[in-house]
Amino acid sequence: MGKEGTACENGVAKVPVYLTMEEVSKHDSAKDNWLMIDGKVYDLSRWAKKHPGGAKILGHFAGQDATDAWTAFHNDKDFVSKYMKALYVGDVKDWRETEIKKDFRELRKHVEDSGWMKVNPGFFSFHLAHIIALEILAYFLISYMGGGMSSFLLGAIILATAQAQAGWTQHDYGHMSVFKSHKMNHIFHHLVIGHLKAASSHWWNFRHFQHHAKPNILNKDPDVDIAYLFVLGDRVPRAWGLRKKGFMPYNFQQSYFFFIGPPLLLPIYFHIENILFVFKRKDWVDLLMTVSFFFRFFWLYAPFFGGWGTFAFYMFIRFLESHWFTWVTQMSHLPLRIDKEADEDWFSSQLYTTCNVDSSPFNDWFTGHLNFQIEHHLFPTMPRHNLHKVAPLVRSMCKKHGLPYRIKPLLGAFGDIVSSLKKSGEIWYEAYTQG
Repeated sequence: MGKEGTACENGVAKVPVYLTMEEVSKHDSAKDNWLMIDGKVYDLSRWAKKHPGGAKILGHFAGQDATDAWTAFHNDKDFVSKYMKALYVGDVKDWRETEIKKDFRELRKHVEDSGWMKVNPGFFSFHLAHIIALEILAYFLISYMGGGMSSFLLGAIILATAQAQAGWTQHDYGHMSVFKSHKMNHIFHHLVIGHLKAASSHWWNFRHFQHHAKPNILNKDPDVDIAYLFVLGDRVPRAWGLRKKGFMPYNFQQSYFFFIGPPLLLPIYFHIENILFVFKRKDWVDLLMTVSFFFRFFWLYAPFFGGWGTFAFYMFIRFLESHWFTWVTQMSHLPLRIDKEADEDWFSSQLYTTCNVDSSPFNDWFTGHLNFQIEHHLFPTMPRHNLHKVAPLVRSMCKKHGLPYRIKPLLGAFGDIVSSLKKSGEIWYEAYTQG
């Protein structure tokens, strides 16, 4: 993308258009959505619904500088830029790079020049192979042991492990971090999240990219939009307490979390979300992939457990996996700042809302390298086997700019989830009783 302030229409150059960031910031809604990338302004108001990642994520940057977010999410920038020409409005004449933005963009260039965005095919091949091996092991174990309680429990543990690991690997394909080809990433994402996990790839993209774009930002990150069940952070608990809003005893949320959080997230909440999403969007391909999972699952296990027994087997697997998934995905975000959006650069916003967990062969495998949450959020398309390489440089940049770089032990990170829920509940109760 060049620096000239002109655009072409039917092959004829337009007169250069120059804008100020103040003018850009006025176009800050879904219906009137301008954003800036590298000093150039684009009008996405009509085009947003065609965006492969969904319209909402574009609306989250309306009226803002989206340069670093755009760079982070797109590893095919030249290809995408061709489509952006028709949306071009003009150049921002008062655009200035802050020191922290400049440092991060230099770090990004160093990452690319060092080859850390390149994939080790063997890593992902082995990871997918070990998931399939676990699936095969579970089937042959149940075939050998029969449909008794022992095979039910042991098979469920093995398959829950396979499901958790499939969750991490679909995450890799969803972030376009495995193949150079977008098409191949999309195909494998459909196969893994659909046929191996019975979920919608487009539903995952819709939720997850919003989370990455604005982590822990109220009304923008769907992962913290759960106020009727839990109040998170400092702002929402106080506001809800003063207004006597909500119907849960939030001062006990650190306790009831163990009953309605990890046990129900995958078995209940995500199933309902997936079904509603697929039918609302008429996404029949994703529905077909989900149906293929259940056809395979019942075909394999109904002969041993019967129809309802196989359904119970499936739900128990999801129950086990849900605990694994919930604790790992929430440990790096839930205890941190949850608030309305502030005027922050990409680097700072990610550091204030993410943290890491100690690296070890077990932790890396158990968390799908989400223990490198900081680096993953800064470079979401980076293959996860390279995240450890950039970590020292990120830590050094944090030190230079006085930003927190948090690393916790795994169990300590789990404990902080409960502690943060307790703190937020106490804020709600204090405000509730004051009013």
